Amino acid sequence: MKIAISASGTTLAARVDPRFGRCTQYLLVDTVSESFEVLPNAAAMAGGGAGIQAAQAVVGSGAQAVISGNLGPNAFQVLEAAGIPSYTVTNMTIAQAVAAFKAGELTSVGGATNAAHSGTRESQAPVAPAPVETGEVAALKQEVAELRKSVAALLEKIDAASK
Repeated sequence: MKIAISASGTTLAARVDPRFGRCTQYLLVDTVSESFEVLPNAAAMAGGGAGIQAAQAVVGSGAQAVISGNLGPNAFQVLEAAGIPSYTVTNMTIAQAVAAFKAGELTSVGGATNAAHSGTRESQAPVAPAPVETGEVAALKQEVAELRKSVAALLEKIDAASK
């Protein structure tokens, strides 16, 4: 499975960038081989629409999931429309985020974790993901998370079988 991770550097030791649309690059990590490639974010310096442009580039890269510090509403909508689940982490390296993803420790976000245009302020502190709902919604989200893990495992088997 290929995961796009907003990165503050170009190695697995780099930290996950708290900005999705304005990060300088993404690491596209293969969760089976743990090999990766760098995808420069051409939208990082865009005057406007960085989240949308960045999300479109990530969709075009073939990524099957996204990990970032935060996601704005426009980027989230593009990723959601493409069927790409999004996960947020704080204070992790790329390697730690991949390990947490593979261990099923990350829960996909149900919406944007930042307001529109938040990534344009360099000093912006990461916003915590939206609070977890209770009751039926929480149960449904848990079921979706489990299904996504199953799908991820199946995609890894397909990747391994096709090599």
